[in-house]
Amino acid sequence: MVQTIHVKTPDGRYDILFEAGALGRIADIFEGYGLHGRTIVGTNATLSPLYGRAVTERLPDAVTVTLPDGEQYKTLETAAAVYSGLVKLGLDRTGLIVALGGGVIGDTMGFIAATYMRGVRLVQIPTSLLAMVDASVGGKTGLDLPEGKNLVGAFKQPEVVIIDTDVLASLPDVEWRCGLAEVVKHGLLADPALLDANLLQRDRAAEFVPRAVQVKVDVVEQDPFEQDIRAHLNLGHTFAHALEVISGYTWKHGEAVAVGLVAAVRLSARLGLCDSNLPAQVETLLQQLRLPTHLGRYNPASLWQAMAADKKWRGGHPRFVLLKGIGKPLIMEDVAEDTVLSVLAELSDYE
Repeated sequence: MVQTIHVKTPDGRYDILFEAGALGRIADIFEGYGLHGRTIVGTNATLSPLYGRAVTERLPDAVTVTLPDGEQYKTLETAAAVYSGLVKLGLDRTGLIVALGGGVIGDTMGFIAATYMRGVRLVQIPTSLLAMVDASVGGKTGLDLPEGKNLVGAFKQPEVVIIDTDVLASLPDVEWRCGLAEVVKHGLLADPALLDANLLQRDRAAEFVPRAVQVKVDVVEQDPFEQDIRAHLNLGHTFAHALEVISGYTWKHGEAVAVGLVAAVRLSARLGLCDSNLPAQVETLLQQLRLPTHLGRYNPASLWQAMAADKKWRGGHPRFVLLKGIGKPLIMEDVAEDTVLSVLAELSDYE
């Protein structure tokens, strides 16, 4: 069964196509969307033998570009190497780039598509749950700097997003759970039906993935360039990005988001914004989904320092996405450092 969500953008629209087995008929889908020309399938070393080669072989005039696997390679150095390769492979402005992979590939190849020759067409084919429900939708791309995550980026709307839920069968369990953290985030923001411990059951993906995607679509259509409410989608992410940075990206993004959600909800309760029972409800759900809810031995002061590089801060002043309740996000500015540190201390074993 094929399901489609139509996304309005400032310049037009694109489709998000949900279809089990879509990769097997990728050539027909491309033909249906008029996607012709030199095609670069960007993927990573893990996914290339699983899906990359098969997709490339099914598309006319296509070639695979394989990136190393891991957040630590989402850098300007990686992009520079790919740019040179694209010139040698004969990609011009009539061609297109396919981002086949998880969030790192989607961000990296999306940024390259936005900037190579001032922009070539982009197709997003997310292969992880996290990328399906979050990273592939909305047109944001980004690269990391040593000082922080996603500090270099561009908006690049895809021609189409193709979501083949069959590929989730090969997703490692830890990556599945990482994606569930973003699903829970969307549930907290707008759809309580997504706050369900049964999300662990992979055979439910075809049911809840479109729901989770719809939450993000509803927001990005209202605020495509993150001038206002789109920042709500960063619930938990100020904490999460800081944790990723100080850990040297040894923490996976979804696991860091889970802890970030706990911190954000605890901070909301500490400030009297939400019911005092909400933090326990969120922590219980995340634990049922086998996601972390504590920082371990990281220093709260180091996390605060890393947060200062967050894109959402303004003029050195902190800004946090918090909750007045489920479905009631808000942006809070100038939260006292001591208040944030006390919340982090509750979640840390640092001595």
